[in-house]
Amino acid sequence: MDWTSLYLKTSNLNVFILGTGEVATRRANRFLDHGANVRLAGTKLPSELEYKGAVLYSTQNVDELVEWSDLVVVASADEELSDYVCGIAEGKLINRADFPQKGDIIVPTSFNIGEIEISIFTNGKSPLMARQLRKKIQSIITEEDILEIELQDYARSALKNVVESQKERKEYLYGIFEDEKINELISNGEIDEAKDYIDNLIRGLI
Repeated sequence: MDWTSLYLKTSNLNVFILGTGEVATRRANRFLDHGANVRLAGTKLPSELEYKGAVLYSTQNVDELVEWSDLVVVASADEELSDYVCGIAEGKLINRADFPQKGDIIVPTSFNIGEIEISIFTNGKSPLMARQLRKKIQSIITEEDILEIELQDYARSALKNVVESQKERKEYLYGIFEDEKINELISNGEIDEAKDYIDNLIRGLI
């Protein structure tokens, strides 16, 4: 596999999407929801995208749209126009919904559970199985897991103020993860009480 998973900061990223169909709309929603500036070239802009701030242009404007963009998304059934846009997008990041392997970026299926985002990529072999795997993962992640992540983040930040060694902080975090009292508080949804308990543990280190 010649792909590796990375996260791209999309706040204020300029994204040009060729197409306004179903796939283009999904891509646009995703980038808009993560703070990007989105312009599309096609026939009609879905109202949901217009509401979020996307702007529609004619396909006659693809040259200037490519120049404006940081990322080009090709999601059009017009193969000739798609090839043209990719041809003039040299030096830009390209996501090709029609031929993913020909682009630089894959936009995998992803979903959020709380503040946790999980992405699934089957190397283009089976979008259907990507959806099935998503359902399986969603079914095994619990509310307690989400609360544990919040507490680990809280403890990690607090420990940085009193423990210099990253190795020692890691050991303390494992101890907090395995602490029976904390696990009991998490099970009861008592997150504030768990944070107070962690504060007392950390004060004992000073």
